[in-house]
Amino acid sequence: MITLPAQINGYLVLLAILVFLIVYIFFESLFHNKRLKRIPYRIHVNGTRGKSSVARLIGAGLRAGGIATSTKTTGTLPRFIDPGGKETPIYRPGHTNIIEQLKVVKWALMHKSKALVIECMAVQPLLQSLCELKIVQSTHGVLTNARADHLDVMGPTEADVALALAATVPVKGMYFTPEEKYLETFKMAIADRDSKLEHISKADIEAITKQDLEGFSYQEYASNVALALKVCQSLGVEKSVALKGMHQAIPDPGALSVYTYMDPKSGKTIYFANGFAANDPISTRALWERVREQYKDATTCVLLVNTRVDRKERTMQLVDDFSNWSLPDNILLMGTGREVFAKKLPVVYPDPQALPPIVEGDFYEMEALLEAMVKETKGDKVLVVGALNIAQMGLQCVEFFREHKNDC
Repeated sequence: MITLPAQINGYLVLLAILVFLIVYIFFESLFHNKRLKRIPYRIHVNGTRGKSSVARLIGAGLRAGGIATSTKTTGTLPRFIDPGGKETPIYRPGHTNIIEQLKVVKWALMHKSKALVIECMAVQPLLQSLCELKIVQSTHGVLTNARADHLDVMGPTEADVALALAATVPVKGMYFTPEEKYLETFKMAIADRDSKLEHISKADIEAITKQDLEGFSYQEYASNVALALKVCQSLGVEKSVALKGMHQAIPDPGALSVYTYMDPKSGKTIYFANGFAANDPISTRALWERVREQYKDATTCVLLVNTRVDRKERTMQLVDDFSNWSLPDNILLMGTGREVFAKKLPVVYPDPQALPPIVEGDFYEMEALLEAMVKETKGDKVLVVGALNIAQMGLQCVEFFREHKNDC
Protein backbone atom coordinates (compact mmCIF):
# COMPACT_ATOMS: atom_id res chain seq x y z
CA MET A 1 0.00 0.00 0.00
CA ILE A 2 1.41 3.36 -1.07
CA THR A 3 1.22 6.10 1.55
CA LEU A 4 1.26 9.65 0.19
CA PRO A 5 2.98 12.41 2.15
CA ALA A 6 0.63 14.56 4.29
CA GLN A 7 1.42 17.64 2.17
CA ILE A 8 0.30 15.89 -1.04
CA ASN A 9 -2.86 14.68 0.71
CA GLY A 10 -3.59 18.28 1.66
CA TYR A 11 -3.18 19.42 -1.94
CA LEU A 12 -5.53 16.66 -3.14
CA VAL A 13 -8.17 17.73 -0.63
CA LEU A 14 -7.89 21.35 -1.77
CA LEU A 15 -8.09 20.24 -5.41
CA ALA A 16 -11.20 18.18 -4.68
CA ILE A 17 -12.84 21.16 -2.98
CA LEU A 18 -11.92 23.43 -5.89
CA VAL A 19 -13.37 20.99 -8.43
CA PHE A 20 -16.55 20.69 -6.37
CA LEU A 21 -16.94 24.47 -6.21
CA ILE A 22 -16.42 24.85 -9.96
CA VAL A 23 -19.00 22.16 -10.73
CA TYR A 24 -21.44 23.65 -8.19
CA ILE A 25 -21.11 27.18 -9.58
CA PHE A 26 -21.52 25.89 -13.15
CA PHE A 27 -24.77 24.07 -12.41
CA GLU A 28 -26.11 26.78 -10.11
CA SER A 29 -25.53 29.34 -12.87
CA LEU A 30 -27.21 27.04 -15.40
CA PHE A 31 -30.28 26.53 -13.19
CA HIS A 32 -30.43 30.23 -12.26
CA ASN A 33 -30.50 31.29 -15.91
CA LYS A 34 -33.35 28.87 -16.54
CA ARG A 35 -35.25 30.35 -13.60
CA LEU A 36 -34.80 33.86 -14.96
CA LYS A 37 -36.30 32.87 -18.31
CA ARG A 38 -39.45 31.77 -16.50
CA ILE A 39 -39.95 35.36 -15.22
CA PRO A 40 -40.74 37.44 -18.35
CA TYR A 41 -40.38 40.87 -16.71
CA ARG A 42 -37.38 41.57 -14.47
CA ILE A 43 -37.20 45.14 -13.21
CA HIS A 44 -33.93 46.21 -11.56
CA VAL A 45 -34.23 49.43 -9.52
CA ASN A 46 -31.11 51.45 -8.68
CA GLY A 47 -30.23 55.00 -7.66
CA THR A 48 -29.01 57.11 -4.76
CA ARG A 49 -32.34 58.00 -3.21
CA GLY A 50 -35.84 56.51 -3.39
CA LYS A 51 -35.04 52.99 -4.65
CA SER A 52 -37.22 51.23 -2.10
CA SER A 53 -40.16 53.57 -2.60
CA VAL A 54 -40.04 53.27 -6.38
CA ALA A 55 -39.70 49.47 -6.22
CA ARG A 56 -42.80 49.31 -4.02
CA LEU A 57 -44.71 51.68 -6.31
CA ILE A 58 -43.90 49.66 -9.43
CA GLY A 59 -44.76 46.37 -7.73
CA ALA A 60 -48.10 47.73 -6.46
CA GLY A 61 -48.97 49.21 -9.86
CA LEU A 62 -48.26 45.97 -11.71
CA ARG A 63 -50.23 43.93 -9.18
CA ALA A 64 -53.18 46.25 -9.63
CA GLY A 65 -52.90 45.68 -13.39
CA GLY A 66 -53.29 41.93 -12.95
CA ILE A 67 -49.64 40.99 -13.42
CA ALA A 68 -48.45 38.50 -10.79
CA THR A 69 -45.55 40.47 -9.32
CA SER A 70 -43.05 39.83 -6.56
CA THR A 71 -41.08 42.74 -5.11
CA LYS A 72 -37.90 42.74 -3.07
CA THR A 73 -36.72 45.87 -1.27
CA THR A 74 -33.37 46.30 0.40
CA GLY A 75 -33.83 49.72 2.03
CA THR A 76 -34.65 50.48 5.64
CA LEU A 77 -35.90 46.97 6.37
CA PRO A 78 -35.39 44.28 3.69
CA ARG A 79 -38.71 42.84 2.58
CA PHE A 80 -40.09 40.30 0.09
CA ILE A 81 -43.58 41.20 -1.14
CA ASP A 82 -45.50 38.40 -2.86
CA PRO A 83 -48.08 38.81 -5.68
CA GLY A 84 -50.83 39.04 -3.06
CA GLY A 85 -49.15 42.02 -1.40
CA LYS A 86 -48.06 40.09 1.69
CA GLU A 87 -44.76 41.26 3.12
CA THR A 88 -42.17 38.92 4.61
CA PRO A 89 -39.07 40.20 6.46
CA ILE A 90 -35.73 39.00 5.11
CA TYR A 91 -33.46 37.91 7.93
CA ARG A 92 -29.71 38.05 7.46
CA PRO A 93 -27.64 35.91 9.83
CA GLY A 94 -24.44 37.67 8.77
CA HIS A 95 -23.40 40.60 6.60
CA THR A 96 -25.38 41.74 3.57
CA ASN A 97 -24.50 39.61 0.54
CA ILE A 98 -25.70 39.91 -3.07
CA ILE A 99 -26.14 36.11 -3.17
CA GLU A 100 -29.42 36.94 -1.43
CA GLN A 101 -30.77 37.99 -4.83
CA LEU A 102 -30.48 34.40 -6.10
CA LYS A 103 -32.87 33.29 -3.37
CA VAL A 104 -35.26 36.08 -4.28
CA VAL A 105 -35.55 34.74 -7.83
CA LYS A 106 -36.41 31.31 -6.41
CA TRP A 107 -39.02 32.84 -4.11
CA ALA A 108 -40.58 34.74 -7.01
CA LEU A 109 -40.96 31.51 -8.98
CA MET A 110 -42.46 29.75 -5.97
CA HIS A 111 -45.20 32.38 -6.11
CA LYS A 112 -45.61 31.92 -9.89
CA SER A 113 -44.58 35.51 -10.58
CA LYS A 114 -44.59 36.90 -14.09
CA ALA A 115 -42.73 40.02 -12.96
CA LEU A 116 -40.00 40.59 -10.39
CA VAL A 117 -39.21 44.09 -9.13
CA ILE A 118 -35.88 43.93 -7.33
CA GLU A 119 -33.94 46.73 -5.66
CA CYS A 120 -30.19 46.74 -6.32
CA MET A 121 -28.42 45.92 -3.07
CA ALA A 122 -24.83 46.37 -4.24
CA VAL A 123 -22.79 49.53 -3.68
CA GLN A 124 -19.35 48.56 -4.98
CA PRO A 125 -19.32 49.28 -8.77
CA LEU A 126 -18.10 45.84 -9.84
CA LEU A 127 -20.76 44.17 -7.71
CA GLN A 128 -23.43 46.38 -9.24
CA SER A 129 -22.37 45.17 -12.66
CA LEU A 130 -22.34 41.56 -11.45
CA CYS A 131 -25.86 41.95 -10.02
CA GLU A 132 -27.19 43.13 -13.37
CA LEU A 133 -25.26 41.02 -15.87
CA LYS A 134 -25.23 37.72 -13.99
CA ILE A 135 -27.94 37.74 -11.33
CA VAL A 136 -30.90 39.87 -12.46
CA GLN A 137 -30.38 40.24 -16.23
CA SER A 138 -33.19 42.77 -16.23
CA THR A 139 -35.62 43.50 -19.03
CA HIS A 140 -36.34 46.90 -17.47
CA GLY A 141 -33.70 49.00 -15.73
CA VAL A 142 -34.80 51.83 -13.44
CA LEU A 143 -32.70 54.70 -12.05
CA THR A 144 -34.20 57.11 -9.53
CA ASN A 145 -31.32 59.63 -9.43
CA ALA A 146 -27.55 59.97 -9.16
CA ARG A 147 -26.36 62.00 -6.17
CA ALA A 148 -23.37 62.22 -3.88
CA ASP A 149 -23.53 59.27 -1.48
CA HIS A 150 -21.20 56.37 -0.63
CA LEU A 151 -18.36 58.45 -2.06
CA ASP A 152 -15.86 56.27 -0.21
CA VAL A 153 -16.91 53.38 -2.48
CA MET A 154 -18.39 54.92 -5.63
CA GLY A 155 -16.62 58.31 -5.53
CA PRO A 156 -14.68 60.38 -5.05
CA THR A 157 -17.05 62.67 -7.01
CA GLU A 158 -20.75 62.72 -7.81
CA ALA A 159 -19.91 62.09 -11.47
CA ASP A 160 -18.17 58.87 -10.42
CA VAL A 161 -21.34 57.82 -8.59
CA ALA A 162 -23.25 58.21 -11.86
CA LEU A 163 -20.70 56.01 -13.64
CA ALA A 164 -21.03 53.35 -10.95
CA LEU A 165 -24.83 53.37 -11.11
CA ALA A 166 -24.70 52.99 -14.90
CA ALA A 167 -23.44 49.45 -14.28
CA THR A 168 -27.03 48.27 -13.90
CA VAL A 169 -28.19 49.39 -17.34
CA PRO A 170 -29.73 46.25 -18.93
CA VAL A 171 -28.52 44.55 -22.08
CA LYS A 172 -31.05 44.96 -24.92
CA GLY A 173 -33.71 46.15 -22.52
CA MET A 174 -35.51 49.35 -21.54
CA TYR A 175 -34.06 51.93 -19.17
CA PHE A 176 -36.23 54.40 -17.24
CA THR A 177 -34.92 57.48 -15.44
CA PRO A 178 -35.80 61.11 -14.68
CA GLU A 179 -32.09 61.92 -14.28
CA GLU A 180 -31.04 65.16 -15.97
CA LYS A 181 -27.61 66.16 -14.68
CA TYR A 182 -25.78 62.98 -15.70
CA LEU A 183 -28.10 61.81 -18.45
CA GLU A 184 -25.29 61.73 -21.02
CA THR A 185 -23.36 59.27 -18.83
CA PHE A 186 -26.31 56.90 -18.83
CA LYS A 187 -26.91 57.38 -22.54
CA MET A 188 -23.39 56.07 -23.18
CA ALA A 189 -24.07 52.95 -21.15
CA ILE A 190 -27.47 52.49 -22.83
CA ALA A 191 -25.88 52.69 -26.27
CA ASP A 192 -23.10 50.31 -25.24
CA ARG A 193 -25.61 47.70 -24.06
CA ASP A 194 -28.02 48.24 -26.96
CA SER A 195 -30.92 49.26 -24.73
CA LYS A 196 -33.67 51.84 -25.19
CA LEU A 197 -33.96 54.98 -23.07
CA GLU A 198 -37.34 55.96 -21.61
CA HIS A 199 -36.66 59.38 -20.11
CA ILE A 200 -39.13 60.78 -17.58
CA SER A 201 -39.27 64.45 -18.50
CA LYS A 202 -40.14 67.47 -16.39
CA ALA A 203 -43.49 67.51 -18.18
CA ASP A 204 -44.14 63.92 -17.05
CA ILE A 205 -43.37 64.88 -13.45
CA GLU A 206 -45.49 68.04 -13.61
CA ALA A 207 -48.38 65.92 -14.92
CA ILE A 208 -48.56 64.25 -11.49
CA THR A 209 -51.28 66.30 -9.84
CA LYS A 210 -51.74 67.34 -6.23
CA GLN A 211 -54.71 64.99 -6.11
CA ASP A 212 -52.50 62.11 -7.31
CA LEU A 213 -50.09 62.74 -4.42
CA GLU A 214 -52.80 63.26 -1.80
CA GLY A 215 -53.87 59.64 -2.34
CA PHE A 216 -50.77 58.42 -0.50
CA SER A 217 -50.77 57.90 3.26
CA TYR A 218 -47.28 59.38 3.36
CA GLN A 219 -45.49 62.14 1.47
CA GLU A 220 -44.42 60.75 -1.88
CA TYR A 221 -42.44 62.60 -4.54
CA ALA A 222 -43.94 63.37 -7.94
CA SER A 223 -40.75 62.21 -9.67
CA ASN A 224 -41.00 58.78 -8.03
CA VAL A 225 -44.65 58.41 -9.03
CA ALA A 226 -44.01 59.53 -12.61
CA LEU A 227 -41.11 57.08 -12.91
CA ALA A 228 -43.10 54.14 -11.53
CA LEU A 229 -46.11 54.94 -13.72
CA LYS A 230 -43.96 55.02 -16.86
CA VAL A 231 -42.66 51.52 -16.08
CA CYS A 232 -46.17 50.20 -15.40
CA GLN A 233 -47.52 51.75 -18.58
CA SER A 234 -44.73 50.11 -20.60
CA LEU A 235 -46.14 46.77 -19.45
CA GLY A 236 -49.71 47.65 -20.42
CA VAL A 237 -51.09 48.89 -17.09
CA GLU A 238 -53.16 52.06 -17.41
CA LYS A 239 -52.25 55.07 -15.29
CA SER A 240 -55.49 55.15 -13.29
CA VAL A 241 -55.26 51.43 -12.49
CA ALA A 242 -51.58 51.57 -11.50
CA LEU A 243 -52.08 54.72 -9.42
CA LYS A 244 -54.95 53.15 -7.49
CA GLY A 245 -52.74 50.19 -6.63
CA MET A 246 -49.91 52.50 -5.55
CA HIS A 247 -52.21 54.42 -3.22
CA GLN A 248 -53.12 51.17 -1.46
CA ALA A 249 -49.54 49.92 -1.10
CA ILE A 250 -47.75 49.77 2.25
CA PRO A 251 -45.01 52.46 2.33
CA ASP A 252 -41.37 51.69 3.05
CA PRO A 253 -40.44 52.36 6.72
CA GLY A 254 -37.99 54.98 5.44
CA ALA A 255 -40.60 56.90 3.42
CA LEU A 256 -41.13 60.55 4.33
CA SER A 257 -43.98 60.61 6.83
CA VAL A 258 -44.98 63.30 9.34
CA TYR A 259 -46.57 62.32 12.66
CA THR A 260 -48.28 64.61 15.16
CA TYR A 261 -47.71 63.83 18.83
CA MET A 262 -48.84 65.57 22.02
CA ASP A 263 -46.13 65.35 24.66
CA PRO A 264 -47.96 64.58 27.96
CA LYS A 265 -45.26 66.16 30.16
CA SER A 266 -44.82 69.53 28.46
CA GLY A 267 -48.17 69.74 26.70
CA LYS A 268 -46.34 70.70 23.51
CA THR A 269 -47.28 69.40 20.09
CA ILE A 270 -44.45 67.71 18.21
CA TYR A 271 -44.55 67.35 14.45
CA PHE A 272 -42.04 64.61 13.69
CA ALA A 273 -40.88 64.19 10.09
CA ASN A 274 -39.06 60.96 9.22
CA GLY A 275 -36.29 62.13 6.91
CA PHE A 276 -33.67 59.65 8.14
CA ALA A 277 -33.56 57.73 4.85
CA ALA A 278 -32.53 60.80 2.81
CA ASN A 279 -28.83 60.03 3.07
CA ASP A 280 -27.35 62.51 0.58
CA PRO A 281 -27.15 66.25 1.39
CA ILE A 282 -29.27 67.42 -1.57
CA SER A 283 -32.17 65.15 -0.67
CA THR A 284 -31.89 65.97 3.02
CA ARG A 285 -31.89 69.72 2.42
CA ALA A 286 -34.83 69.50 0.01
CA LEU A 287 -36.79 67.46 2.54
CA TRP A 288 -35.95 69.91 5.33
CA GLU A 289 -37.14 72.92 3.31
CA ARG A 290 -40.26 71.09 2.13
CA VAL A 291 -41.40 70.12 5.63
CA ARG A 292 -40.63 73.57 7.08
CA GLU A 293 -42.79 75.12 4.38
CA GLN A 294 -45.66 72.77 5.21
CA TYR A 295 -45.52 73.32 8.97
CA LYS A 296 -45.19 77.08 9.23
CA ASP A 297 -47.18 77.09 12.46
CA ALA A 298 -44.28 75.43 14.28
CA THR A 299 -42.65 77.96 16.59
CA THR A 300 -39.42 75.97 16.89
CA CYS A 301 -37.70 73.87 14.20
CA VAL A 302 -35.32 71.16 15.38
CA LEU A 303 -32.96 69.13 13.20
CA LEU A 304 -32.38 65.66 14.69
CA VAL A 305 -29.16 64.24 13.22
CA ASN A 306 -28.48 60.53 13.69
CA THR A 307 -24.79 59.94 12.93
CA ARG A 308 -22.91 56.68 12.35
CA VAL A 309 -19.22 56.15 13.01
CA ASP A 310 -18.99 54.00 9.85
CA ARG A 311 -20.62 56.74 7.73
CA LYS A 312 -18.27 59.65 8.43
CA GLU A 313 -18.15 60.57 4.74
CA ARG A 314 -21.94 61.01 4.73
CA THR A 315 -21.75 63.19 7.85
CA MET A 316 -19.07 65.39 6.31
CA GLN A 317 -21.13 65.86 3.15
CA LEU A 318 -24.01 67.18 5.25
CA VAL A 319 -21.66 69.51 7.14
CA ASP A 320 -20.18 70.85 3.90
CA ASP A 321 -23.66 71.55 2.50
CA PHE A 322 -25.00 73.24 5.63
CA SER A 323 -24.27 76.76 4.43
CA ASN A 324 -27.06 76.27 1.84
CA TRP A 325 -29.68 75.54 4.51
CA SER A 326 -32.23 77.73 6.20
CA LEU A 327 -30.97 77.18 9.73
CA PRO A 328 -32.92 75.27 12.38
CA ASP A 329 -33.52 76.74 15.82
CA ASN A 330 -31.83 73.77 17.49
CA ILE A 331 -29.71 70.80 16.43
CA LEU A 332 -29.92 67.51 18.30
CA LEU A 333 -27.15 64.96 17.75
CA MET A 334 -27.45 61.26 18.50
CA GLY A 335 -25.76 58.07 17.37
CA THR A 336 -22.10 57.14 17.03
CA GLY A 337 -19.49 59.42 15.50
CA ARG A 338 -21.21 62.61 16.70
CA GLU A 339 -17.92 64.44 17.13
CA VAL A 340 -17.47 64.64 13.34
CA PHE A 341 -20.57 66.81 13.05
CA ALA A 342 -20.20 68.72 16.33
CA LYS A 343 -16.57 69.68 15.82
CA LYS A 344 -16.46 70.23 12.06
CA LEU A 345 -19.61 72.33 11.56
CA PRO A 346 -18.40 75.40 13.52
CA VAL A 347 -15.07 75.18 11.73
CA VAL A 348 -16.35 75.07 8.15
CA TYR A 349 -19.53 77.16 8.51
CA PRO A 350 -19.03 80.72 7.12
CA ASP A 351 -20.48 82.39 10.23
CA PRO A 352 -20.10 80.16 13.32
CA GLN A 353 -21.84 82.79 15.47
CA ALA A 354 -25.04 82.30 13.47
CA LEU A 355 -25.23 78.57 14.14
CA PRO A 356 -28.00 77.31 16.43
CA PRO A 357 -27.23 75.47 19.70
CA ILE A 358 -25.92 71.95 19.14
CA VAL A 359 -27.00 69.46 21.80
CA GLU A 360 -25.60 65.95 21.67
CA GLY A 361 -26.30 62.97 23.86
CA ASP A 362 -26.55 59.21 24.18
CA PHE A 363 -30.25 59.01 23.43
CA TYR A 364 -30.88 55.29 23.74
CA GLU A 365 -34.38 55.71 25.16
CA MET A 366 -37.27 57.70 23.73
CA GLU A 367 -37.99 59.33 27.09
CA ALA A 368 -34.59 61.06 27.09
CA LEU A 369 -34.89 61.98 23.41
CA LEU A 370 -38.37 63.48 23.88
CA GLU A 371 -37.11 65.53 26.81
CA ALA A 372 -34.32 66.91 24.65
CA MET A 373 -36.78 67.71 21.86
CA VAL A 374 -38.97 69.96 24.01
CA LYS A 375 -36.36 71.39 26.39
CA GLU A 376 -35.88 75.15 26.00
CA THR A 377 -37.91 75.22 22.78
CA LYS A 378 -40.12 78.25 22.23
CA GLY A 379 -43.86 78.06 21.82
CA ASP A 380 -46.21 75.11 21.99
CA LYS A 381 -45.54 73.58 18.57
CA VAL A 382 -42.21 71.96 17.71
CA LEU A 383 -41.18 70.61 14.30
CA VAL A 384 -38.54 67.86 14.52
CA VAL A 385 -36.97 66.51 11.33
CA GLY A 386 -34.88 63.34 11.54
CA ALA A 387 -31.91 63.23 9.20
CA LEU A 388 -28.88 61.30 7.94
CA ASN A 389 -29.24 57.66 9.12
CA ILE A 390 -32.23 55.53 10.08
CA ALA A 391 -30.24 52.71 11.68
CA GLN A 392 -30.69 51.85 15.36
CA MET A 393 -32.19 54.78 17.32
CA GLY A 394 -33.47 56.41 14.14
CA LEU A 395 -35.80 53.51 13.41
CA GLN A 396 -36.87 53.33 17.06
CA CYS A 397 -37.75 57.00 16.89
CA VAL A 398 -39.88 56.48 13.76
CA GLU A 399 -41.67 53.51 15.28
CA PHE A 400 -42.45 55.46 18.47
CA PHE A 401 -44.07 58.38 16.65
CA ARG A 402 -45.93 56.05 14.31
CA GLU A 403 -47.41 54.17 17.25
CA HIS A 404 -48.24 57.31 19.25
CA LYS A 405 -49.39 59.63 16.46
CA ASN A 406 -52.36 61.85 17.33
CA ASP A 407 -52.06 60.68 20.91
CA CYS A 408 -53.75 63.71 22.36
